[in-house]
Amino acid sequence: MRIALFSDIHANLPALEACLKSIDEQKPDAIYCLGDLVGYNIWPNEVINEIRKRGIPTIAGNYDQGIGLMSDDCGCAYKEEHEKDLGKISIGFTNSIVKPDERKYLRTLPAHIKVEFQLNNDKLNLLLVHGSPRKINEYLFEDRDEKSMLRIMEGADADIMCFGHTHKPYHRILPKEETDNPHYRHAINIGSVGKPKDNNPKGCYGMLTITADSSITNKDSVQVEFIRFDYDIEKAAKAVEDSPLPNEYADMLRRGF
Repeated sequence: MRIALFSDIHANLPALEACLKSIDEQKPDAIYCLGDLVGYNIWPNEVINEIRKRGIPTIAGNYDQGIGLMSDDCGCAYKEEHEKDLGKISIGFTNSIVKPDERKYLRTLPAHIKVEFQLNNDKLNLLLVHGSPRKINEYLFEDRDEKSMLRIMEGADADIMCFGHTHKPYHRILPKEETDNPHYRHAINIGSVGKPKDNNPKGCYGMLTITADSSITNKDSVQVEFIRFDYDIEKAAKAVEDSPLPNEYADMLRRGF
């Protein structure tokens, strides 16, 4: 089974359209969206409705939660005052243009999706979250301490955990300490469709491959491919510059930061 996973579109309709075109070409068996449909650009309603039209199972991101509740806090954990000031403009603008029906949709999105596989009498749990199983806006960066990441995944009973929020893709394989009883867990950040932050402005999504032989005892039996795609970055950046949003967000799109 090949599963396409994408996240963090952030109202970037040109990026979403290019992402879905690429996914269609890949012909996956399943598609999931890991949230943050809105914020930072001018097309939140269009992005929401494209996801709904396709019937893609979707979980709530922290920005979706904030807009769904009509909050003035996106849960983005900005550290600097300048970032906070920009963020206030973004969530205020997004709240002003999201329509009532689209807001209701965001408010009812689930927090997690769990998919349980039974392969050769071996259970394999796939957990989809936005930030982490513990908190919608917790950042799980690639340099997270291994023991901490294992505790999070063990507590959630996740053999494969896919998430977004940091906008930086990676795949970490985490072994259980007892070598005589191997149990490998996979922590997978699928990157960002519409607001990459890994110094690559191309959009990103993940393709997870699970086969009949996939097992927690074989670290190589779960495969992940990160697929980068081109989209009209200048159209998305100009849309920001022609709106009340801060021009810095346009620069971020151009730089992938």
